[in-house]
Amino acid sequence: MIALSGYVGLSALLLTIGLYGLLTARNGIKILICIELMLNAANINLVAFAAHYQNAVGYVFAMFSIALAAAEAAVGLSILIALFRLKRSSDVSLLQLLKG
Repeated sequence: MIALSGYVGLSALLLTIGLYGLLTARNGIKILICIELMLNAANINLVAFAAHYQNAVGYVFAMFSIALAAAEAAVGLSILIALFRLKRSSDVSLLQLLKG
């Protein structure tokens, strides 16, 4: 059986990769993927601690987080599709042009 520190380490690695990608990416699809990585890192922590402490609350929170991630992906993709139809690009720096 893998120790709890292994799961926490994997989660920290996924969170770091997601945060780096979120801060450096300009493409909307890459940003959504990085947000999904960060949410999955949190889910790994929730499930690992739930299994370690023999408590089902972490599993329930993980399921809510997965549902939230699905809703976030649907809304994010619809915004990106609207941006692409308007500007013919998925570059999120063009979103500033939509303000005024």
